[in-house]
Amino acid sequence: MNSSSLRAVEITPENVRAAIKVRVREDQNTFVAPVVHSLAEAYASRETAWPRLILDGDRPVAFVMADFDPDEDEPDHRCGIWRLNVAEGEQGKGYGGFAVETVLAEARRRGQKRVTVSWVPGEGSPEDFYLRLGFRKTGRVDEGEVVGEFLLD
Repeated sequence: MNSSSLRAVEITPENVRAAIKVRVREDQNTFVAPVVHSLAEAYASRETAWPRLILDGDRPVAFVMADFDPDEDEPDHRCGIWRLNVAEGEQGKGYGGFAVETVLAEARRRGQKRVTVSWVPGEGSPEDFYLRLGFRKTGRVDEGEVVGEFLLD
């Protein structure tokens, strides 16, 4: 991975098919919805959803979707990562960390102080990944998912 060749781009008619082709390993399908599902949610929540395709040069390597809804009643849902899909064969190369950093940067740009993420617990879950990046468990569980938070400075 050459970090200077990494970028997060908006989903457009020109790259939507490439985004949909970003698929996680088979054993991870129980932990994250496919990109096509995320894009349907983004369309339904277009006022608040923030979907991005992560490219290494011109090669799609990951997909991330955040939600920015400061008026949401539930604090855990005001600013958070909804999805992170790193393509099979591209994991462990820093693309997931880059995707999370793009969300944190956008949250800072929007004046947010806290970013949440939730994950399904269990063997193979992304829990260790998020904890390594600086998220901490809040002690809350939302619809069976552990809620983590990252406090922005």
